[in-house]
Amino acid sequence: MEELAVGTRVEHPRYGEGIVSKNKITSYEIFFEHGGKIEITKRNEDLEVIDAPAEKPKNSLTLAEVEKVLRFVLDEQSALQEIVPLGDKWIGGNLILQPANLSLKPKEIPIEAFFHKIVMLRDRLRVLEQNINSHPGLSDEEKVNMQQYITRIYGSLTSFNLLFSETKHYFVGAKS
Repeated sequence: MEELAVGTRVEHPRYGEGIVSKNKITSYEIFFEHGGKIEITKRNEDLEVIDAPAEKPKNSLTLAEVEKVLRFVLDEQSALQEIVPLGDKWIGGNLILQPANLSLKPKEIPIEAFFHKIVMLRDRLRVLEQNINSHPGLSDEEKVNMQQYITRIYGSLTSFNLLFSETKHYFVGAKS
């Protein structure tokens, strides 16, 4: 549904006819003849527009615009984590670290916990890479030099690729 402007006359199957009095980020405040002031989410599909004002108010953001900005910000800050599946053969498994001294107890870690740390490491390397590439204080030469270290780190981590179920999630170092 298109964004409704203040003053738009609407019809709701339960509350009857009403007028949009406030256009909030995720909802509308509507005064209904028989229901009074009611806040209805913008995702509600029960509203039918009877009459819309000729001109929309200026300087107002639509829900779609707010969602787009939020997705961008969260993606930039790596708050939206990509779902990376663990290889099927490892699900429910454990990683066992056995010390050379057999009198010491081995350490057992659920493979899912270890895998999660590997994925977080990969994501943080990607953020570091983005921050280096967009840093205004670094010269292109400095960016390239730092990028080479990150590429070598990826190369060192390729041993863990056997944990991933899909090759698109693999670590990739410098290609010869």
